[in-house]
Amino acid sequence: MRIFGIAGHSGMGKTTLLERLIPELTGRGLRVSLIKHSHKDIDIDRPGKDSFRLREAGCSEVLLLGRERWALMHELRGRPEPDLDYLLDRMQACDLVLVEGFKGGVFPKLEVWRASVGKALLWPAWPGVMAVASDGPVDAPGLACLALSQVGPIADFVVAHAAQRPPKATFAS
Repeated sequence: MRIFGIAGHSGMGKTTLLERLIPELTGRGLRVSLIKHSHKDIDIDRPGKDSFRLREAGCSEVLLLGRERWALMHELRGRPEPDLDYLLDRMQACDLVLVEGFKGGVFPKLEVWRASVGKALLWPAWPGVMAVASDGPVDAPGLACLALSQVGPIADFVVAHAAQRPPKATFAS
């Protein structure tokens, strides 16, 4: 399992890039998975549904299985968020795990950046940022710069720089 991160401030276009990048990578025969970390509360369940009611009743985990997919929901109930290493242990075997978030993690990352959003680059403050993909010029001496509109070269970069999963306990959230 290899790992590569996609980083950037909110509104920079990370999800849009991922929507284009994942088909490019799977089209090359790679089995790709994704871990997305959000600082917001998330809920993939709906009030009134049996699974929601039973989770609210106190289940630690609820696994939903349907004809097309299954999902495992784990309730933290005030406990700290698990680290990336813990989450990776729960992933099925694949060729590449793309990670959005986990800014302190020491693994290779591509920063998505648009000057029009009006925020500074995360690089060099974030560890592991090796390149930036942008829709315009970037003042980042020593950092590889890729055109955000050209998914092929971005995929080439990801494949070339994705790292083998590091030893345990080297990830931060």
